[in-house]
Amino acid sequence: MFATALLILQAAFQSPQLTESSGVAVSRAYPGVVWSHNDSGDGPYLYATDRLGSNRGRLTVAGARAIDWEDMALGPCPVRFLQRPRVPPSTCLYLADTGDNLGVRPFVTVYVIPEPEPPQSAGDTLGMTQAAAVLQLRYPDGSHDVEGIYVSPRDTALYLVSKGARRGSAIRVYRVDRRSWSTRDTTRSIAVASLVQTLDIDPSPEAGRVITGAAVRPDGRVVALRTYTEVYLFYPGVQGRLSPARERPCDISGVDSGGEAVAFDGDTTLVLTSEASGRRRPGRISTVRCGL
Repeated sequence: MFATALLILQAAFQSPQLTESSGVAVSRAYPGVVWSHNDSGDGPYLYATDRLGSNRGRLTVAGARAIDWEDMALGPCPVRFLQRPRVPPSTCLYLADTGDNLGVRPFVTVYVIPEPEPPQSAGDTLGMTQAAAVLQLRYPDGSHDVEGIYVSPRDTALYLVSKGARRGSAIRVYRVDRRSWSTRDTTRSIAVASLVQTLDIDPSPEAGRVITGAAVRPDGRVVALRTYTEVYLFYPGVQGRLSPARERPCDISGVDSGGEAVAFDGDTTLVLTSEASGRRRPGRISTVRCGL
């Protein structure tokens, strides 16, 4: 049996542009601010909201393209930013253009920006972020549809988790070492992620058991992987290898069915987001508790 997640708060997104939230990050630099972005079909936009779904405006990510953005992560900035002469930022936003439903992309792209100041208001849609650092990467065993990423605060490595939606595919964890982010022109060379492990999760698109989002706790000690109906919690070990943190996943089917994103908001509290379902039901943002 599953343990049902405890719903703390739920609201609808008020921004008319934020209709397919597929990535979420809870700011620690700007209390109350939650960042999100749309799935494929939108521009390279970063939306500011909060746990009540308020419309706080939009920023354009400078130097980025949006083919199929699937997830975002908040974490330590990579070496490339830390080597700049100005005061280095404390945290960065990682934006994963890693969607690949057909499994045909020869490489995918992750953009990184220092966490920006939020827009001033709902009508503030002209602002731009600092120019994004760009990392193009591929997997060692062919193309994969990846909808979940997280960045370890312990070693600044980037982790990517395959969705497992294609027939016969498994759910795999990949790692990109922090040294892949450097001052060289990363758009001219393609990094190769390393395979960490294949998870003991039996994917089932029919049951909604495919990985649609990932997050790591701010202290780096717990990783959350979500499906359309569940949240799995893991302890990360050497080289990021995951071991189960609890016997059963948290059931979120009655809270956020059809949602795609997850972020930590404390030790056991999670923020989940979902896409709109037609014009009558906007996307939702939910705060839940899923304990160890």
